[in-house]
Amino acid sequence: PTFHFDSQLWSKMSDFNPQGGETGLDSQETKLPTYWNTSFSEICLGMKIGNLSRFILVKKQASSLYSLIADGKYRATSLGRNTWKLLIGSEASLQLNCNKEGFNAVAKSKGNSKARIGIIANNENDCESCDSRIGFGTGAYGDDSNTCGNEAIFASDNGNKHIKAMGYILVQ
Repeated sequence: PTFHFDSQLWSKMSDFNPQGGETGLDSQETKLPTYWNTSFSEICLGMKIGNLSRFILVKKQASSLYSLIADGKYRATSLGRNTWKLLIGSEASLQLNCNKEGFNAVAKSKGNSKARIGIIANNENDCESCDSRIGFGTGAYGDDSNTCGNEAIFASDNGNKHIKAMGYILVQ
């Protein structure tokens, strides 16, 4: 998958399929120079599942998305788990604990949930072995090929889920 958590596209100043940025909110994957050269105060995050798109707004000031993501350092947001679940809709599912959200949210145990932008959660009362996530640039336990959407197993609040989405990350 193109935008897996481990993809070098997150840490490099290089575009990917720039023509895809001219076609609107469709299913063409793209990464534009705006990733590293555009400052912003808001991020609009969207997920398209089937024919339905849902969006949430993140108030965050930064010199670029690259500046928030490329170094791999965790940067928290405080949207809350219910806001992240809005991206998926009524089928969304997360474990109840940890709820680590933001940029580069990574479980402490190698191989467990991680998200470049999103939320990870755990059934235990810590962030060691998170088995659920909603986000963009995700990977690890569950379906590692699900790089955008919702993965949830082990005592999640709405059952086990493997929901793949097309992601949109817009800044202004």
